[in-house]
Amino acid sequence: MKCIETALRWQGDEQWLAFSQKEKRAILADLSQVFSVVRRNQKTGFATAGELRSSVPELKSSVPDGLECMGVVPACEPSHLGSASFCEDHGAKAAYQTGAMANGIASEGMVTALGRAGFLASFGSAGLPLNDLERSIRSIQSALPNGPYAFNLINTPQDPELEARVVDLYLNYGVRTIEAAAFLDLSLPLVRYRATGLARDEHDRVITRNKIMAKVSRRELVEKFMMPPPERLLAHLLEKAMISNEQASLARDIPMADDITIEADSGGHTDNRPLISLLPDTLAIRDQLQERLFYKRGVRIGVAGGISTPQSVLAAFMMGADYVVTGSINQSSREAGTSNHVKRQLAAAELFDVMMAPSADMFEMGVKVQVLKRGSLFPMRAQKLYELYRSYDSWENLPSQERAKLEKQFFQKDFNAIWEEVIDFFQVRAPLVLKKAQVNPKFKMALVFRWYLGHASLWAIKGDPQRVLDYQIWCGPSMGAFNNWVKGSYLEQLENRSVVDIAHHLTAGACYLYRAKLAKFLDSNLDLDLDRYIPEPLKEINNYEAR
Repeated sequence: MKCIETALRWQGDEQWLAFSQKEKRAILADLSQVFSVVRRNQKTGFATAGELRSSVPELKSSVPDGLECMGVVPACEPSHLGSASFCEDHGAKAAYQTGAMANGIASEGMVTALGRAGFLASFGSAGLPLNDLERSIRSIQSALPNGPYAFNLINTPQDPELEARVVDLYLNYGVRTIEAAAFLDLSLPLVRYRATGLARDEHDRVITRNKIMAKVSRRELVEKFMMPPPERLLAHLLEKAMISNEQASLARDIPMADDITIEADSGGHTDNRPLISLLPDTLAIRDQLQERLFYKRGVRIGVAGGISTPQSVLAAFMMGADYVVTGSINQSSREAGTSNHVKRQLAAAELFDVMMAPSADMFEMGVKVQVLKRGSLFPMRAQKLYELYRSYDSWENLPSQERAKLEKQFFQKDFNAIWEEVIDFFQVRAPLVLKKAQVNPKFKMALVFRWYLGHASLWAIKGDPQRVLDYQIWCGPSMGAFNNWVKGSYLEQLENRSVVDIAHHLTAGACYLYRAKLAKFLDSNLDLDLDRYIPEPLKEINNYEAR
């Protein structure tokens, strides 16, 4: 609230005034503290108590004439940012989520530590054997019987049975929130998960017990997840008796997703789209569809990709995001399920130490992922494999010198030996894949190339010392921005990087900056240094240690 032409005067005791940088920082950091911005002798200060009046009467005061008041800065705490319904629906204390990172990088320890601290985290189930995923479900549910937590569901069009079995697990164990990622279209298992959780309460309102958080980066996908489930998929589920008639009927009146996370320039799968353009466009789509569909509860829009500093968190909320999602930066935390070597590489990353490389799961389609190029030859080697795949129809047609180079430097194994491993992998998982490869030598070559791409991420996670130059580390430019922000603070050291501390400082830092910007708006002469939020060790002791 800005005072018009200093019509108000502040009066109170001298002890309530702060003019030094240290004192003003302390007041800004006390997020529940309301304060006035006052001016004395051309210097700006903060007042934490006292009275504001248009004319100052005779009061007992150590500042008898009163000070010019520029305005009042309100309290701002993490729970005030973003959507209150996000916190209510997910049982979280802030509109903040950590996204899933495949192969358990977003680990049980990460999900549990954040959940105990009141933050929503998504477990990185993609790429894990079903037995391991089942053990992780039991472990997380045991540690967080009341949540909050989520599990990832990644679209696997090349192996739809796998996706169906993952959904079976989630339904059997009562997993109530999933983060759906890499979907190019809605799948039958995803619609089954959504529809199976529908019912009516005692007031005849629709209850969506199975919540979906969809991670997308394209306009057409936003629309798909904003719409009700496709009629053809509901009809198929009804025919197979996988949902009831009532559930099919209820599904026609609700959107596919409760939350849609738009993914900007992120690590892993990304379209490298700028958040500053992507978010306003998505919000406009959401509002247009809401006007047409009349949902009783609108779909929330969150943002991921580039969220790694208090400035980026605040910017996302100021642009209208309902919640924010962090990814790359959590890989360097104590709880991340990856090797110490990877964490050290990430902690040393600069803003531009990333590049795009062919992905393992959508290799033939030319889809790319963003990875760390610092200290690794993986991006260049992966690109070389894709170029060879595009240029030749089979392994045998590759020039002999290229085959020799791949086997010696890239694979460090004979092509036929790798093919035997591929057979063992798909024989149980997806035997139809092997049948296709038997009649299509180009596809067979692609499977071997994908063996390298897939193992490159596993070598990084395990910290294989023999394959350091082949590490595939999913990472976006946000990692470099985070490292620059925490430089000189306790979070610069790897051993201090807990996901709980990171979540706290990003959300508290955004609140701090919001208050600092308001104070700056009230008085443009305010010191610029106050705009910088410096992370300090949390006073609270986190009683959970990651595995």
